[in-house]
Amino acid sequence: MKNKKKVILLGPAHPFRGGIADTQVQLALNLKALGHEVVVYTFTTQYPKILFPGKTQYSDEKPPDGIIIQRKIHSFNPFNWSKVAQSINSQQPHYVIFRYWTPFLAPCWNGISRGLKKDIKKIGLVDNWIPHETRPWDNFLRHFFSKSMDGFATLSHSVGDQIKYDLENCAVWRGFHPIADELPPPISKEKARARLGWPTDKKIVLFFGLIRKYKGLDLLIEAFAGPPLEEKNVILAIVGELYESKEKYTQRIKELKLNERVICDFEYANAHKAVAAFCAADVIAQTYTSATQSGVTPLAYHYQTPILASDIPGLSAPIVKDKTGKVTEINPEKIAKNLSQMLEENALSEFKVAFQNVQTDYSWKRFGQSLMRFVGEL
Repeated sequence: MKNKKKVILLGPAHPFRGGIADTQVQLALNLKALGHEVVVYTFTTQYPKILFPGKTQYSDEKPPDGIIIQRKIHSFNPFNWSKVAQSINSQQPHYVIFRYWTPFLAPCWNGISRGLKKDIKKIGLVDNWIPHETRPWDNFLRHFFSKSMDGFATLSHSVGDQIKYDLENCAVWRGFHPIADELPPPISKEKARARLGWPTDKKIVLFFGLIRKYKGLDLLIEAFAGPPLEEKNVILAIVGELYESKEKYTQRIKELKLNERVICDFEYANAHKAVAAFCAADVIAQTYTSATQSGVTPLAYHYQTPILASDIPGLSAPIVKDKTGKVTEINPEKIAKNLSQMLEENALSEFKVAFQNVQTDYSWKRFGQSLMRFVGEL
């Protein structure tokens, strides 16, 4: 391949779990499929245990085939960073792509990037520029990270706009969140509900993913207690690991007398459970109070499950553009009203048609081609 490049990706990957780790592997595989040489450097230690709210940082899935993943990086040990830089320099890559989603990583990424040779292009691939849960030092840290980057790529237009506003003269490619290539195929709604033990005679609204304060699950629960959802044969299914107190939600469900209408599965959802949950649901609810994009959206697109999204630019933009769901104001009354409208049979049928028209727009191949074109022009 004439324009073959050597690329090193820095960030989470197997054996670490989660959406960012999964997409890092997807990016590596697709850059390799485009003819480039790709190596992934991931962490020996990602977070101190005291800063990680979940049960485990590690996946129980088997390692992905076809890509080299090396555990090299200690995120908070400065003595490690120069060693990582030396290792990268020895491989003589054309590009190094730093996956950035939290200011916590800014010192690590800056420490590694400053040790790289001058002819290596350094790109920040940014999931979140402004954190969902902010701290006074966030602005300093993201600017600290930005000083050693040659350019930035994003997975949504809204994150790109934030970077442009913050840094003004920097080079930014505003990308999109692709749909994974190797997701399990859809299964029938009947089979999915049987696998999960969910009722077959009711409409089901799914809240999926890690449960954190900014995701607005409390608003969604409130919506089920009032009209028009209280009068409908609709169930809320919550599937995802808690990063907050379990009692915050279970107690509210009890107070609102929703125990018979809310299914709570507070365990991390692997790919096997995810396919069943998305195929069993009639609608996916993303009632977030802040967001720039969500890994839940491409899953919903793959399984062609309509989305109710909060009226936040990064979250709602693909839904509005593609007509794959509805956008709601962020309050229980509006959430209930919009969900009720979406659950009508004619509306669900229209959303299904919309999904079929946009599948190729969000491919990893298209993302990889556009990213490498941008990086090549830096």
